[in-house]
Amino acid sequence: MENPGFERSEDDPPQYEETSFSSNGFRSGGVRALRSSVASAFGHDTLDRVPNADFYRNAASISGTRVIRPSLQELHQVFQKNGGLNIPSPVEDRDEADGSTLGDAESIVPLEEKQTGGVVKFGWIKGVLVRCMLNIWGVMLFIRLSWVFGQAGIGLGIVVVLLSIVVTSVTCLSMSAICTNGVVRGGGAYYLISRSLGPEFGGSIGLIFAFANAVAVAMYVVGFSETVVDILKENNALMMDPMNDIRIIGCITVVLLMSITVAGMEWEAKAQVALLVILLLAIGNVFVGTVIPSTLDKRSKGFFNYQESIAKENFLPEFRDGETFFSVFAIFFPAATGILAGANISGDLKDPQAALPKGTLLAIFITGITYLAVALVVSVTVVRDATGIHNDTLQVGSSCNFSSACNLGYDFSICQTSKCNYGLMNNFQVMTLVSGFGPLITAGTFAATLSSALASLVSAPKVFQALCKDNIYKPLKFFAKGYGKNNEPIRGYLLTFVIAVAFILIAELNTIAPVISNFFLASYALINYSCFHASYAKSPGWRPAYKYYNMWLSLFGAVLCCAVMFVINWWAALVTYGIEFFLYIYVTVKKPDVNWGSSTQAVTFMNAVNTALTLSSVDDHIKNFRPKCLVMTGSPRSRPALLDLAHSLTKNYGLCLTCEVFVGPRDKSLQDINAVVQQNQLWLQKQKRKAFYTPVASENLRDGAEALLQASGLGKMKPNTVMMGFKRDWRTTKPQEVQSYAGILHDAFDFERGTVILRINQGMDISHILEAEEEMERMIMEQQALEMEDDFQPHGFFNRAKKTSTKELTRRVSLDVPCSSDLAKMNQRLLEASSQFKKKQGKGTIDVWWLFDDGGLTLLLPHILTTRKKWKDCKLRIFIAGQPERIEQDKDEMQLLMKKFRIKCDDIQVISDLNVKPSVESWKLFQDMIEPFRLHEGSKDTTQAEALRKEYPWKITDNELETFEEKTIRQVRLNELLQESSRAAKLVVVSMPIARKGSVSDYLYMAWLDTLTKNLPPTLLIRGNHQSVLTYYS
Repeated sequence: MENPGFERSEDDPPQYEETSFSSNGFRSGGVRALRSSVASAFGHDTLDRVPNADFYRNAASISGTRVIRPSLQELHQVFQKNGGLNIPSPVEDRDEADGSTLGDAESIVPLEEKQTGGVVKFGWIKGVLVRCMLNIWGVMLFIRLSWVFGQAGIGLGIVVVLLSIVVTSVTCLSMSAICTNGVVRGGGAYYLISRSLGPEFGGSIGLIFAFANAVAVAMYVVGFSETVVDILKENNALMMDPMNDIRIIGCITVVLLMSITVAGMEWEAKAQVALLVILLLAIGNVFVGTVIPSTLDKRSKGFFNYQESIAKENFLPEFRDGETFFSVFAIFFPAATGILAGANISGDLKDPQAALPKGTLLAIFITGITYLAVALVVSVTVVRDATGIHNDTLQVGSSCNFSSACNLGYDFSICQTSKCNYGLMNNFQVMTLVSGFGPLITAGTFAATLSSALASLVSAPKVFQALCKDNIYKPLKFFAKGYGKNNEPIRGYLLTFVIAVAFILIAELNTIAPVISNFFLASYALINYSCFHASYAKSPGWRPAYKYYNMWLSLFGAVLCCAVMFVINWWAALVTYGIEFFLYIYVTVKKPDVNWGSSTQAVTFMNAVNTALTLSSVDDHIKNFRPKCLVMTGSPRSRPALLDLAHSLTKNYGLCLTCEVFVGPRDKSLQDINAVVQQNQLWLQKQKRKAFYTPVASENLRDGAEALLQASGLGKMKPNTVMMGFKRDWRTTKPQEVQSYAGILHDAFDFERGTVILRINQGMDISHILEAEEEMERMIMEQQALEMEDDFQPHGFFNRAKKTSTKELTRRVSLDVPCSSDLAKMNQRLLEASSQFKKKQGKGTIDVWWLFDDGGLTLLLPHILTTRKKWKDCKLRIFIAGQPERIEQDKDEMQLLMKKFRIKCDDIQVISDLNVKPSVESWKLFQDMIEPFRLHEGSKDTTQAEALRKEYPWKITDNELETFEEKTIRQVRLNELLQESSRAAKLVVVSMPIARKGSVSDYLYMAWLDTLTKNLPPTLLIRGNHQSVLTYYS
């Protein structure tokens, strides 16, 4: 196909007028501008273009217009006319120009969105670093961190934090590799996973990740509300009861957060910065408080400033209340999550490829150092247990219990026997105690919860919108629409708001919290696995700019994330895997029409190549024989009966190639092939036919078929059986076509392929009906276009233009298409016959006339049919040739052979009168059939006979008829027997006669095949390659 044109850029030189050749199909006087780089580099006008980024853009790219380079055909053929240069006029590429990138997110952005100016984009600090830090710094920092180090001790507490950092850091390294392997669009974790592993994994994790973020909004808001209610309780200012107060405050908070996000990403970013300032002040307040001398009240509650004895005492673990290292780790780990906060708004970043690795890694480093530093300064200044009573000082003369508090003058020994309210193990407000200004810690807690809630409120709709845009879940397409200059997912915001409010009103978040944490961890695991999988596939397209990753480290990170899921909560991990598996199966079954070049495709190809190579080193065995069919269907749509029967034989277990030979001039044939290859393969997939479409171009049918016989397949996956339809028009067509058809059969025998011919009396080729339907559709479209033009004409105020239905247009058009009633009935019968193998076959028989031992293919193929669902109600009947005096003996021997082959047959019949001469009527019909093709050289003198042989070498000679008289009589007699015994069969299978090459003319051979199969139900002529395909050995 010729290329429609190229785009000029602003730095192009003046236009050059070029002469166009009308025979090329280009427009006369076509104009093209050369880029200055082309002219300067080569010094002359050339159609070739220098490398340019615009050639590699996706269709409908939002970052620029794709330009189409000259096609190979243009460069190869355009100079062959008379040395002139034929150049198409410059036009921009259209979406349909190249389907290689269809389905990508950037290909479905509406044009008006691309043209909107003033879009807000964030850099790596405000867009990634700030968001990730705010999301990682949660309430854990101020409320539970001291308890974690009280239980685990300083030593194991550091291990807990470092292990969490390892998980998130490895995930970040994997994410960095993925997001630097090409342009990153909106969708965050969903986009990264789906483009790496495909829509099945991406679609399943995208939905639960978006849902997890929506529920996380409720979790963070409830945490904020609980803190507010505690303050109200201390001041006796509750509005109702604590539970309802949490709900009221939570709903009001979500409304306020929602108003900030709907106002736009710019306002949300400003709010995040303000919250970050408060959070930094609160963290700094902790460090300042540790150096301020402790008061009597603080000492009674366990705070003694920096003390070496406290550090020594708190270094070792002291697990209480059934806690273990893993349970403490499970409580802390959710605090380390939030590393995808920047990735989730990847569509709003100026340069996601640079921002995400840098911002996320730095955020993990800063927050990790902060967690360790805050935990350490608290662990060396506060004891594990304290009473909070000022008078619990050590009495003069009393002995010390060797605790650090005792050494510092306080007696908290009562805490060993009864529950105390203060200290690392008992008081969740230790940070307030340690800080220089207590209310600032409360403000920091508010900032931590609200910032996390705000980040989740933005993340959930953004991820959900990207998922909906890809149309993986068709019912959710409604939420794909964006609004405003930033393409804000307003509908997604509203859905997230509804989900958050619903879970706030339920207020039972302790149960669902582990599931949500596991949802996040599942996405981390898949990001790590995506990086490993892409590296393992070794696809040339895997070229991440970020080099500091390792495929095995990514796999370790994936396994570690899965292990942490079970550590946090085993049943929640199982629920997560169950939901993900269900969604994976759903997407797999629905088969979304997208192609993102995932690593799954790369690994599938790699496995296929390795399996084919492994198979090539394994010797064939009879037990593993299966039909691998080369089916001469022409276009797959043209002969549906042949394709359906071949599919029944191969199903999902064998190889099926649907082959078409494009006969004619090579240039024209190659253009036709390029136009239909993908179209026909897609049609086969849509019809659920597990087959490969294989076209070739050739000067004639036989040469094309010979090329297919020799070159089709790969290694051991090469066809071993040729399937063809019977040539019904052999008596009326050109001799060259008959010779070509018979030649294909001879070639199949030469190449030792099993050969199968299907004959249906009504015929199989419905290509003329398909062409008529296409012509009808074209005429309807033209009629609709004309009526649309009429609709633009004024009709008057009261006269409305009536819309014509497609049914009415079809009726009108069909009146213009001449078609006799006989022809219509014939076409209807042809269509019914062509579709008969699509339907389930009722009760009946498959009659197998196994007359010659060909290795067993004549018996194996019908047996395979009976194992298929559509043919399972059909029983096998075996017919064999025998002598009258050995009928019972032959029947017993065949029954024994069937038993050894383990092939169940309903009946075995021995044909003993095969050598009886056919009836006079049958023989007369055969003589009439071949009469036009006889040479009759016996009635001519020698000179005339020789002249006739040279002029008509393809005709049947008298000598030939005499030589093969017995074989000819056998075919006529056999047809009589077939009509007597098998007229009611669902399918008749007959051993195919072989014509000795060079001895039997093509017309006599065709007459044998025609006579043998006429006036019968659908008939298969089968001849194996005389190598065993059946065995009775185990």
